Amino acid sequence: MKTLNFLVIMDDIASINYKKDSTLAIAWAISDKNHSLNYCQIGDLWLNNGELMIDCQSLQVFKNPDNFYELGDKNTVKETDFDVILMRKDPPFDMRFLYALYLLDFAKRAGVLVVNDPTSVKECNEKLFATQFPHLMTPTVVSQKQSHLREFIKTHHDVIVKPLDGMGGMGIFRLMTDSPNIGATLELLTQNENLPIMAQKFIPAITEGDKRILIVGGKVVDYCLARIPMTGETRGNLAAGGTGVAMPLTERERALANEVAPILLKKGLYFVGLDVIGGFITEINVTSPTCVREIDDQCGTQIAVDFVSFIESLVG
Repeated sequence: MKTLNFLVIMDDIASINYKKDSTLAIAWAISDKNHSLNYCQIGDLWLNNGELMIDCQSLQVFKNPDNFYELGDKNTVKETDFDVILMRKDPPFDMRFLYALYLLDFAKRAGVLVVNDPTSVKECNEKLFATQFPHLMTPTVVSQKQSHLREFIKTHHDVIVKPLDGMGGMGIFRLMTDSPNIGATLELLTQNENLPIMAQKFIPAITEGDKRILIVGGKVVDYCLARIPMTGETRGNLAAGGTGVAMPLTERERALANEVAPILLKKGLYFVGLDVIGGFITEINVTSPTCVREIDDQCGTQIAVDFVSFIESLVG
């Protein structure tokens, strides 16, 4: 295998969590395979007469919590200087994120492998994309109108409402038929009926964990991370205080992941995280999925290594 030149686009590397960061695991795998590794943030992407330019730095990574990275001098290079560009910027999926994807389309058109595919990431909102598989979901509606949302609550009695662009459990509320703040909550989330939100029938199995299932290169990882809520908390997200426990997939979980996997592969979505509660898909994460480190540490897998091997097979 020839040496590949990788660019990783991510948040400020100085701010990441050494013990948990999945992008760091990917960087280690790239380095261990003796490929070249470079780093930038989304603000370092720019166009010059229709050609994508990148202000980037060489990156060395180490398995040392006190000294886990070293950056070289910043240089401006062309898109085609890279064989692979990994878009690993964390949400929120805001306008800055969207503009970065538009810029990465230039690299894709120039023949650079961009992962995940920027066109597909633009098309696949992490909440709405899941609704393309309604038979794999709990009852779900998307609307900005209180009348539709209230009728859904009346029908299902116990529901979760959430914004379409949230992350880490932000903006998620549980509402029941007799909740005293239904109106205020819906006004807040829909910005007074100007913004659609998602409502889903509550799944009591959340107490067993909001499970993250990773699909890498179209293949389903054998283990998931069950993010179990704190006592008195509805959300299992690790950012909301959930505890991560790795476990084998159930037969149902494997079946639904295997149904989605070929579609992801066709779309160039090569590193994806399904969020599953009680055997139902709630979201499909395509931006910067995490939980690699926790699953690897608890189950002995090498998810990042498998991911880089898949990329090698594509470029090779």
